[in-house]
Amino acid sequence: MQPRFNYAKLSPGAYNAMLTLEKYLSQSSLEEGLLLLVKLRVSQINGCAYCIDMHWKDLRSIGESEQRLYSLDAWRDCPYYTDRERSALAWAEALTLITQSHASDDVYAEASANFNETEISDLTFAVITINAWNRLAISGRTVPGTYQPSATHETVTA
Repeated sequence: MQPRFNYAKLSPGAYNAMLTLEKYLSQSSLEEGLLLLVKLRVSQINGCAYCIDMHWKDLRSIGESEQRLYSLDAWRDCPYYTDRERSALAWAEALTLITQSHASDDVYAEASANFNETEISDLTFAVITINAWNRLAISGRTVPGTYQPSATHETVTA
């Protein structure tokens, strides 16, 4: 696969705005592992090879188990995820596939049972941000495989 274009170099203002969103999310009300699980799941749905590689590596670097990572696309059928994680994944899937469900009241009620309003808002921003990164990486054909996790994960991108 050959990259098409480098959006970070060609549109630095927009790219930096995305990094600002990531910085906010890294300091938000949501725990890092949950954010990374959501990012990985959304990237799986969207088929973003670069982001799948990135978030898999990030999750492994913070100690996530192989079992939970391998099972993420079947999270509904596995006992390895907490109720909080399940509701976050359901909300993430509903927003990513918004044309199918329009983020149903049932999925929102499930999220509301596990997250306060600020956390739901932060989770929503996390989902829309990773969807945007996926679309940038896919359209620019960002080549996967070179990403290495940072020591701190403060500004995880894509």
